[in-house]
Amino acid sequence: MDHPDFGVDTFFLERSLSAQGFARIAGVDEAGRGPLAGPVVAGCVVLPVNGDSSCYKDSKKLTPRQREHLFTILQDSKAHIGVGIVSAREIEQVNILQASLLAMRRAIEDCLADGLPDFLLVDGTFPVPLPLSQQTLIKGESKSASVAAASIIAKVTRDRIMAQAHETFPQYNFLKNQGYPTKEHRLSIAEHGPCELHRRTFKGVREFLPGQKDDPPVASQQNLWPTGNGSQ
Repeated sequence: MDHPDFGVDTFFLERSLSAQGFARIAGVDEAGRGPLAGPVVAGCVVLPVNGDSSCYKDSKKLTPRQREHLFTILQDSKAHIGVGIVSAREIEQVNILQASLLAMRRAIEDCLADGLPDFLLVDGTFPVPLPLSQQTLIKGESKSASVAAASIIAKVTRDRIMAQAHETFPQYNFLKNQGYPTKEHRLSIAEHGPCELHRRTFKGVREFLPGQKDDPPVASQQNLWPTGNGSQ
């Protein structure tokens, strides 16, 4: 059962759960379900219970500069942070929903070296496949500061990955579109063919693979990021 929007008090859930005895309450969110290229990235954040969480907002409502600033604040704070990455090849092997949940699982497992969180606040409608107490939250970034912080970690991490990818594949302008299906990006795929960062099972990419149409070339790449922390 989803919770109502708690307005400006976006740490209500965390305080309530802490009062119930949960010690490590983590927000979990992902970035990159919709793009045609690049990984899906998840963030997991445990904010200090007594800290000021009012600055953490939905990453989609922040400017890139604001996200980078809050990313730095999070890294310098006493928050526990984990990141999970699932590559385009892994996305093709399952599907984007399962890949997103896998990225979340990896982020959770990466979050705390001294033990997993004991309660998860998960953005969306699907629980993470881990034997942990958890609550799914539709539009969780607006209801939980921990989820909002996780969305910032995921978004900034993914944007940095795509900025690095842009240096290798400037023809797709990943620095601007982050792999999302903009008109410019679609035209670039049609002209140059997909590169190895593209998700070959996605509509908008698979039509331009070798063996389709006029067999446009497939650009090669170096390995730009790890496939994750090894969990399956």
